[in-house]
Amino acid sequence: MSPLDQQLARLLAEPSASVVVIAPHPDDETLASGGLLQRAQAAGAAVAVVLLTDGDNNPWPQRWLERRLRIGADARAAWGRRRRAEAVDAITRLGLPASCLHAMGWRDLGLTARIADQLAASLAALRGVLLPLRPSLIVAPVLDDRHPDHSAARVLIELAMAHWPTPRPTLWGFAVHGAVPHAQSFTLSTDECARKGHALEAHASQLALAGERWRRRVAQGEFYVPATAPAGVDARMELPWLPATPQLSACTLLVVCGEQAWQLPWRESAAAGPLRLHLQPHPVLSFAQAPRAPVFVKLYSRHPNLWIFDHWGWRHGGQASALTLPSDSASLA
Repeated sequence: MSPLDQQLARLLAEPSASVVVIAPHPDDETLASGGLLQRAQAAGAAVAVVLLTDGDNNPWPQRWLERRLRIGADARAAWGRRRRAEAVDAITRLGLPASCLHAMGWRDLGLTARIADQLAASLAALRGVLLPLRPSLIVAPVLDDRHPDHSAARVLIELAMAHWPTPRPTLWGFAVHGAVPHAQSFTLSTDECARKGHALEAHASQLALAGERWRRRVAQGEFYVPATAPAGVDARMELPWLPATPQLSACTLLVVCGEQAWQLPWRESAAAGPLRLHLQPHPVLSFAQAPRAPVFVKLYSRHPNLWIFDHWGWRHGGQASALTLPSDSASLA
């Protein structure tokens, strides 16, 4: 039995054990945690899946299956309804009740924009769903997942848990897009793996173009990253890279703390309330007072991009009052 199996066994042995999986899109619940959900259900724990979006902005499989080039608002909404129905089917194939699905109905590929524009309302809605579930274990994407909705989901979950009443839930992370170092394996039985594979087939819309890849993913098992303490007060935040100069003018530095979000332009000195960005002599992000909640930072552009995956991922700054964005790194060369 792996260390992760042992930790889960201890969590599920608690009298009020409750496991909540955060799925940015339909199929993430099965791909990432179909086995864990079965294990929790079999142990008698309460289980829930919080589905953040209906996956409606997923045009290439829709174009392929529906033989259409243009996707209007009605067709997109119908695709979202199809994908939510697939999630319900997959959950029941895992042996869970359909009632355990809680759908937020947020815009697909729009979670970063929600953070930028509707952070307080989004956190209130998320807490409104999560708190009554009384989770002892929350399973959510890792911050390094390359899909922008997945990394944004992690930011939302960590901010929602920042002032959680005691006892705080244990937090595990999973990656669907991209490899994550230090992930620990979770052992699935033969029956759990078979049932998970059967549940995956319910997501027929997603298997049309990527079926073999996702079926191989099921066969590989499940991997999780237990949450660790954030960076300390001397945090040096390595931004991934800066875009070319024409793109840079359209980018801001999106900074999130507590229930507030700021967008700072890339000028020599930019300020937003208690927050200030200095680019000379080296890039430093500073707060007037030490923040009372985790700080998250990313490069952000509202311009549409044909490439879905995010090269400008989020960085976790702990609760430092000053964060250095190193000018000696390749990201700011």
